[in-house]
Formats: sequence, structure tokens, C-alpha cells
Amino acid sequence: MSPIISAAELKDKIQNSNLIILDARAGKDMHQNYLNNHIKGARYIDLDKDLADIGDDAAFGGRHPLPEVEKFAETLAGFGISENTHIVVYDDKNGANAAARAWWMLKSFGLQQVQVLEGGIQAAEKEGVEFSTGEEQFEKTDLIKKEDWLLPVKSLEEVENELTNRSSTVVDVRDAYRYKGESEPIDLVAGHIPGAINIPFSENLYENGNFLKPEVLKQKYTEILKGQPQHLIIHCGSGVTACHTILALHYAGFPMPDLYVGSWSEWSRREGKEIAKEV
Repeated sequence: MSPIISAAELKDKIQNSNLIILDARAGKDMHQNYLNNHIKGARYIDLDKDLADIGDDAAFGGRHPLPEVEKFAETLAGFGISENTHIVVYDDKNGANAAARAWWMLKSFGLQQVQVLEGGIQAAEKEGVEFSTGEEQFEKTDLIKKEDWLLPVKSLEEVENELTNRSSTVVDVRDAYRYKGESEPIDLVAGHIPGAINIPFSENLYENGNFLKPEVLKQKYTEILKGQPQHLIIHCGSGVTACHTILALHYAGFPMPDLYVGSWSEWSRREGKEIAKEV
């Protein structure tokens, strides 16, 4: 199954009883925006509450650390999701905030039929997909038991060791101005992890917000990384938009790279960690 689904394809499948749609729009007032207007039947999945377990100190885990897998299992059961459910996730940022993060977590939980809606809610509106308002009513399902996340993640210490040993390529997917240290709109310090290279996640998209075709993505990343991308660690500000590039790489047919969940929000706050600026 392709990790990407078009609005036209979703419209054809929307009556399928095995389909569950998740609205992963993130940011201020997004739950209210969901209540005001969302794809009919969609459940709202909250970045801060469902897709993360935010701690007291971002220096240890970053701004959006992963929740315990058991807690995520309870979230999915509450949404009525079983192991065979077909799940489509959307947001309003071309998958970057936070549909791709939801996709990665669902895949890492072991679910196979998971897709991100290309073009997000805007594409669904344009296609004439049916919309609704208010909270949706749905039945819970039995808990799926998992012991740990299945996709590879890296800790700050592992990232540091692999950079020292030059055993992995660390890719920072934030905008270039943040990577260069020109300014930092979210975290406390501007700059980047020494040794990391910058490939902004926005480069995964055409100007219209659709993902580059798989063959285009494959050629792009093969050329940038000077061969088949292997031993990659992907990070961003807090492990959210990094998943957009992981999705793009998977869409292009590459193996799943590692995710550094803590990302810049953890590294930049951790005492004693070197910070690089313009290369």
C-alpha cells in the first residue's frame, strides 16, 4: 500500500466500513477548527496529547517526546482502531504538522494500512469530499498489545556517537535559515547539530503541496547523499516534521531511516552540547 492517498481515492473509499480517518491538524485552536469543519467521520488526534507525552524539561526528550507505546495503544482503542483498520491521516500543512508524525507512529506501532492524504484538508475540500461539524460518535475497540515501538529511533547520545564515528548521516529537515542559525522562531538557541546536513522537508513537495513523484524523490536523495541513502538519522525541531522526510523516503522506496525524536529542541537545551552555525 502506498503511504500517500489522493483526495479522489479517499472520496471513493470513504464509505468503507474498515476505514478510519484521523484529523491531525496541530497548533493553536486546531481542535476547535476540527469541531467547526472536518472530513466526515474523522477523529481528532492531538499532537500534544495523543502523539506526544510532553515532559517538564525538553532538554531530556525534546518538545514532543513519544508517549509510552501502551498509552498510544489506549488512544488507538479509543478511536476504534484495530490491527486490520485502514487509516488515512490528514492535516492542513501538506502532511508536515502532524499527519506524517501520526503516520510514523501508526507504522511504528505495527499497523500496515496507513496513508497520508496528499494535499491535506484543502485537497479534500477541493475534491468535494463530504465534511461535517462537531464531535464524531464511534465505538471503541479492544486494546492492541505492543511492547515497544517497531521503527528505529535514536537518542541524543546515539546521534552524538554516530556523528563522532561517522557511521551515519544526520539530516536536519528544518528550514535553511534555522539550520544556519540566522534566527530561531521556536527553540531557545539558533543553529544546528555539528556534522548534520540540511535538506528542508519542504523540498519533498511540488509548489502545489503534493509530494514529488517517487522516482523524483529517489533520484533527488540519491544525488544529495551521493549514493543510496543508508544509515540515515532524520531530525527536525521536535521529531514532527522529520517524519515528513521519513515518509518521503519510504514513498521513494528507501529503507526506513532512524528518527531522532528529541531533535533540535533537545540538543540545543542539553548542557554542554556544541552548536554549529552557518557552514
